[in-house]
Amino acid sequence: MHMADALVSPAVGGAMWVASAGLLAYGAKKLNEEADERKVPLMGVTAAFVFAAQMINFTIPGTGSSGHLGGGLLLAVLLGPWAALLTLASVLTVQALFFADGGLLALGCNIFNMGFFPILVFYPLLYRPLTGNNPSRGRIVIASVLTAVLGLQFGALGVVLQTWLSGISELPIGTFLWMMQPIHLAIGLVEGLATAAVILFVHQARPEILDPHAASGVVGHRSWKPVIVGFVVTAIVTGALLSWFASSLPDGLEWSMAKTSGKEELDAPKDGLHGSLASLQESTSVLPDYGFAEHPAEAAQPADSNEEAWPAVEAGTSLSGLVGSAITLLIAGLLGWILRRKHARR
Repeated sequence: MHMADALVSPAVGGAMWVASAGLLAYGAKKLNEEADERKVPLMGVTAAFVFAAQMINFTIPGTGSSGHLGGGLLLAVLLGPWAALLTLASVLTVQALFFADGGLLALGCNIFNMGFFPILVFYPLLYRPLTGNNPSRGRIVIASVLTAVLGLQFGALGVVLQTWLSGISELPIGTFLWMMQPIHLAIGLVEGLATAAVILFVHQARPEILDPHAASGVVGHRSWKPVIVGFVVTAIVTGALLSWFASSLPDGLEWSMAKTSGKEELDAPKDGLHGSLASLQESTSVLPDYGFAEHPAEAAQPADSNEEAWPAVEAGTSLSGLVGSAITLLIAGLLGWILRRKHARR
């Protein structure tokens, strides 16, 4: 559900940048006050895991569409809401800057749509009350699915409203809304189950990680290192190998756009702020679309002579998974470390 710059006007994109920046600044302030040392390594490894997991699009049967893990709810459960929001923002920023996944003008929209609703609204208001202080496996699954579905529904609604406010006439609000909500309902069901699976693994291995009142580092004689190593190994395997098996079908947003306008992508203005940010993104995207940039001769080949194979065994995809996971791990981990140091100096 990464929005491209073609879907937002400068006014809407700028307003959402301000809203998201305000949330992130407040989140950093709250984390600085908490200074929970447990979150520093977890922010890094979970950021790497979410980056890699978002490369795996899963097919939605019978629709011709696909979806991927949003990661907001999972991060909120493991890190708490404010650390989760900053970690997800790190992932989305790395994707936009280095892999041209989501626009720079639309980055504020993407952080808000994918972070605000699942992390700051439905995690505290729905997930936490449903699971309680001593959650059972069944309560975790039910809470994960319901929260993921509602978070994604409101995120999809945010996309529709932002395109409407931007005056994108090719995506009339009624038709676009009718396409977006049902397909993201299906995606939310799968995301909820996938999120529940990861949470159940952590709950079984180290339940104290999910307890905000547990002591940091080691609880009793049980180290957190196996879980941290597990996230790192999973991120490496997912980004380097499993990414080859991602569905090539359009994601929920692209599918909805195609059903509404006949095109999976819209053309952004070439001048003004859109053009400037497009040029900036082109210069920073070292692995656009999670692969090596095409040579002009390859890009000019007819579509039927360049059909994608499955699994798509590509060195560029594997490199993207490894590089992106490493960058997000460093950025999110460094952010947590800086906030901890600031608290220590106080």
